[in-house]
Amino acid sequence: MPAQVTRKRIRGFDLQLSRRVDLVLLLSIVILLCLGLVMVASASVTIADQNTGNPFYYFYRQLLYVALGVSIMVLVYRLPLSFWENAGLLMLLITMVLLVMVLIPGIGKTVNGSSRWLPLGSFNLQVSELAKLMMIVYLAGYLVRQGEKIRAMPKELLRPIIVMSILGALLLKEPDFGATAVLIATSLAMIYLGGVRLGPLFLLIILASVVMALVIGGSPERMERMTSFFDPWQDPYDSGFQLTQSLIAIGNGAWFGKGLGESIQKLFYLPEAHTDFLFAVLAEELGLLGVCVVIVLYTLLVWRCFVSGAQAESQQQPFGAYLCYGIGVWIALQAFINMGVNMGMLPTKGLTLPLMSAGGSSMLVTCVALGLVLRVHREGFEAGRPRSVTGRTSYKVVS
Repeated sequence: MPAQVTRKRIRGFDLQLSRRVDLVLLLSIVILLCLGLVMVASASVTIADQNTGNPFYYFYRQLLYVALGVSIMVLVYRLPLSFWENAGLLMLLITMVLLVMVLIPGIGKTVNGSSRWLPLGSFNLQVSELAKLMMIVYLAGYLVRQGEKIRAMPKELLRPIIVMSILGALLLKEPDFGATAVLIATSLAMIYLGGVRLGPLFLLIILASVVMALVIGGSPERMERMTSFFDPWQDPYDSGFQLTQSLIAIGNGAWFGKGLGESIQKLFYLPEAHTDFLFAVLAEELGLLGVCVVIVLYTLLVWRCFVSGAQAESQQQPFGAYLCYGIGVWIALQAFINMGVNMGMLPTKGLTLPLMSAGGSSMLVTCVALGLVLRVHREGFEAGRPRSVTGRTSYKVVS
């Protein structure tokens, strides 16, 4: 009899765990993290050996960031969403201060003409990654507080537009055009999902497009990237060098790849092989098959973000819903842009492949974001879990 009771309790615990945690999302995250570690080790082995004398230097650093990121994800999963909703504006203001500090000579770190990092000992914080997440958190809270007014009077959009403009201006000052584009596109998507009428939203999209076009036209460097993107083979040894090497790597991969660790282009041909162009090395070593697996994993991840958002919305938890929608759009955009750049579909931008590319700031912030999605799923389950008159829990599927 005790053994039967124990088995029932174990089955009940397993059922509860499977509802509290989105196992499909969690599995997608784990596979992407593991695959990213393998590819960072493969893509960086040569340059790490040349720069540091340790061929696994970048792999060990990435492993540390993954461990920290997973730990932070667990911590975020345990924090109630009310904490983020109440602290959203404060965290956004702190992020703005950090963006200003990045631009101050002697405080911010400048690499290749871009001031994007705050040195914190051996770790460099890329504040633009934090800005994208904090904008999502702030906007989710604003849509909850002012949602009815925004849908009735579009002039209520003025405040988030001002916030978005300030963040965009600070990011462009670094300059970080890629992060600016992702932040604006994600914000506009969240505003649309918040129920704003298409007329005002269409005007916002036109305005943002015109501003972005002027920013591109006002910078010779950005114009050069745009023209080299259209025809990288016109100058394959200068402006088109990075893209042509990426295309060669992807072409070498064919259907099933050259084999793990067998990439040729990572041997000092392809710049930033373990960061922005990790996808090209993956395509060369694992082929079209590996590319399809990665695309499926990101599709699953983004799909589960939207499922968790829909679940939260059905349980009258709009803040969690907007969070999931914003994070899903952000990850989808960044993954798409990174892959598009690697394949020559989009102009070259310094955006990492979420959960895979080497980089501490991107890894930690993405893990925080996905921890929030897992928390939304948990609170959505708990809100839809009725209790019987005896006090025992009655389970039902809510997603």
